[in-house]
Amino acid sequence: MTTLSPNLLRYGSDEALPQQIPLRAGPVSLIYTGGDLRYIRVGDSPILHRLYVAVRDHNWDTIPATLSDVTIDNQGDSFQISFTARHRRGAIDFAWAGSIRGGSDGTLRFKMEGEVLSNFRRNRIGFCILHPGSLAGLACAVEQIDGNVIESAFPDAISPHQPFFAMRAISHQVAPGADAIVRMEGDTFEMEDQRNWTDDSYKTYSTPLALPYPVEVQTGERIRQVVTISLAGQLQRAAAAARTDVQVEVGGSPSGRLPQIGLGVSSVGPISDSQMRHLQNLHLSHLRVDLRLDDPGYPDALGRAQADAEALGVALEIAVHLGADAAGQLAALAGLLEKRRPAVARWIIYRQGEKSTQARWVDLARQHLAEIAPSAPFGGGTNADFTELNRERPAVGLLDLVCYPINPQVHAFDNLSLVETLAAQAATVRSARRFVGDRPIVISPVTLRPRFNPNATGPAVPPPPGALPAAVDTRQMSLFAAAWTLGSLKYLAESGAASVTYYETVGWRGVMESAEGSPAPFPGLPGALFPVFHLLADVGEWRDAALLPVATADRLAVDGLALERDGRRRILLANLTNDPQRVTVRHGGSSGWLRTLDETNALAAMQQPELFRKHRGRRIPGTGGVSEVTLLPYAVARLDIG
Repeated sequence: MTTLSPNLLRYGSDEALPQQIPLRAGPVSLIYTGGDLRYIRVGDSPILHRLYVAVRDHNWDTIPATLSDVTIDNQGDSFQISFTARHRRGAIDFAWAGSIRGGSDGTLRFKMEGEVLSNFRRNRIGFCILHPGSLAGLACAVEQIDGNVIESAFPDAISPHQPFFAMRAISHQVAPGADAIVRMEGDTFEMEDQRNWTDDSYKTYSTPLALPYPVEVQTGERIRQVVTISLAGQLQRAAAAARTDVQVEVGGSPSGRLPQIGLGVSSVGPISDSQMRHLQNLHLSHLRVDLRLDDPGYPDALGRAQADAEALGVALEIAVHLGADAAGQLAALAGLLEKRRPAVARWIIYRQGEKSTQARWVDLARQHLAEIAPSAPFGGGTNADFTELNRERPAVGLLDLVCYPINPQVHAFDNLSLVETLAAQAATVRSARRFVGDRPIVISPVTLRPRFNPNATGPAVPPPPGALPAAVDTRQMSLFAAAWTLGSLKYLAESGAASVTYYETVGWRGVMESAEGSPAPFPGLPGALFPVFHLLADVGEWRDAALLPVATADRLAVDGLALERDGRRRILLANLTNDPQRVTVRHGGSSGWLRTLDETNALAAMQQPELFRKHRGRRIPGTGGVSEVTLLPYAVARLDIG
């Protein structure tokens, strides 16, 4: 049997993750990792999720930094850090010196002094300051550049546009009588609600979007910015309760049902008979196919999708992309479908060049296609990001459903940031509910990487030789993808999404590798089933079960999904970190059977899936309705109770 390294099995790369160094500045705790400050808080009260410097090119692509000359002087309740960061890609070359100081009084000061080393076009260079989404609805005070102070609050529903402009500082309460103040120097700052893109944060950034972009910066140009975090008022320091486990509690009353779950059709070729037999074990609801009616090859794509759907016994979710001659294209499509008569779960209508579907296109599609599948609903929305739907809200009276996709990597690409996006997925559903009423909300598709760049201001830069396409993520084949998908399904289900389409069937963006394998450097093994397949199979076996609420003491470490059927419970748990986690599960039941999928057996599960799926696991006690579980990094566990 082929072997893969533990890191490849965990998160799809042999490279070690950046070291996370816990630090203190008096009463303030934080993590330093790779030039960033993360999880800045006082006790359990958050100040910032993250504080970092970003360089973004003319297409809004983020150019990562390479660090050198890193020094860390940790004095226990204070610290100093210095380093040099350099961002290089294509024509872009920018370097800056970073200096971070944390004082025993709780003050943090992060300074960047940079120099442009080549002429290039940029959309943004400077600090990004992320307040966590958990502050939604909390009062805040914003000091503007003219000294005026605005008393306001962090948006509760996701704000379609910037809630604050011309910012110099922002403060919020972290304890009774005590505030945290974040002050910015070196540019004019404003805030956007990043939950629009499922980042679980409110981002304060430099260079207002009202200014023209991209801008050409010249060699030798210097950029200096400073962010200072301080505390004001009387802060009572209380000792935090130390725990070595994560508490997970399963509720006793059903809170809803699972959404319908489907996959996208394969983009890498036909599906073999053996792969089809595996896919049947997922108990899918539908397959999504995208028909771009300007593409003369779309009838072939429809034919392949229909054959796959019929082999699986499911209907098609047909995303119709209209071109300039919408009426003529729809008439031609109707003629084609009249002959083929596929089973249709729903129609999703887009118009090329529009980020959010205008209702007239849905009405036109209904006129041409309604008789093909009389019971299939018609919907519209966006094929880009939730923000486009939020900014251009549809006329829901003409829609049977509203649709938008999700991916977690618009702004950040590391594992920590991807895990943070999970709770924000629920925020999109709750916010959409405010303007779509009782219309079903369809999330389609969910992918690890953006499928395309909807905000590009110029041609995309092709990947360098030996690099993967921008839409492919090596984590697709790893335990991380299974753990992340479990969190995604938990939050979308609990928030009331009606249907969710994940990934594709086969290939490097799918739930299993193609028979031939994917091109290097994608590390998938030919014909292997990815860990996310087993997660979806465990859910699919219980697709008609009731959903139970799951509360976790640390959702960035461990999260879960719980189902109930015929007096039995299936609890799925995911370790969302690169460290082992001890988990105490309060499920109210008796003893059960525990099966884990982790780095010790993932390879066997990928290459011998039938044996893994037959394995029930080991018996574990449930004393007093409580079970204890230890999860290795990015492991997924199935606990069957009763």
